[in-house]
Amino acid sequence: MITVENLTKRYPNKTAIDGVSFNVEKGEILGFLGPNGAGKTTTMRIITGYMPATNGTVRVDNFDVFESPLDVRRRIGYLPENPPLYPDMETAGYLRFVAKIKGVPKSSLDDEVARVMEKVNITDVKDRIIAKLSKGYKQRVGIAQALLNDPPVLILDEPTIGLDPKQIHEIRGLIKELAGSHTVVLSTHILPEVEQTCHRVIIIERGKIIAVDTPQNLRFQLKGVERVSMEIAGPAAEIVSKLKAMPGVLDVRAVDETDGRCRFQIEGELKRDIRSDLARAVVESGWGLLELQSETMSLEDIFLKLTTAEG
Repeated sequence: MITVENLTKRYPNKTAIDGVSFNVEKGEILGFLGPNGAGKTTTMRIITGYMPATNGTVRVDNFDVFESPLDVRRRIGYLPENPPLYPDMETAGYLRFVAKIKGVPKSSLDDEVARVMEKVNITDVKDRIIAKLSKGYKQRVGIAQALLNDPPVLILDEPTIGLDPKQIHEIRGLIKELAGSHTVVLSTHILPEVEQTCHRVIIIERGKIIAVDTPQNLRFQLKGVERVSMEIAGPAAEIVSKLKAMPGVLDVRAVDETDGRCRFQIEGELKRDIRSDLARAVVESGWGLLELQSETMSLEDIFLKLTTAEG
């Protein structure tokens, strides 16, 4: 549905994005993750035709953004970081105004406005002045305007920024409901956003893509080691010495020692399952094995590892 190839945006004193390439499949929710200033918003603006690129190509539903900008814009609903709302207008009136701009036929205009208001659950504030709405409702109105005329692609730039936890939960649920019927590109620097919402994630840093995969696959590919947590009743120093000497074990650390029992964090070689060997060694040594579990690397661990790597 979206194809980005070698996209570059240069300014006189800065390269905002540098040779970025990726694809987004139909019905997919793609998370565009990076720290502030990484190039996320610039990429979003180029995809939507809001600004030109220095080099590269972008195609949306087989239309080139630079050669057929109107065809592309008809296929995209865009929610910028600051929703394009008119605060003095009523909710329904504003959406009717946007619907007219988007070319919704007059005969179906009211039905289309009613559809998107119901979709994002703002029918109860249709007659309210936008300036008097809460931040969460304003964000919903912004998503509603992006949904008008039912575009196949939605570009959402920081859709939950500034919302309280309840509002964030509601907006994330709404975005997940849009999957399948819409292709969604979700730009954010909030890690749980992509973990809980997106099918795939792109991590961008300093204008370059440094990782692309599902959150789960990123954990497996980038963690570098297998992590195991064990709680054992026995002498901590002896346990550390015993486990460290085992094949495939890279490191053992004792943490949280209390009343003769201790939790150990063990790192082993990737692709080598050391759990059964660890359990056997503990039992054969006569210590009490109280708990054993694998630890998965969080997306936050991966993000920090990638974006703080030297070079």
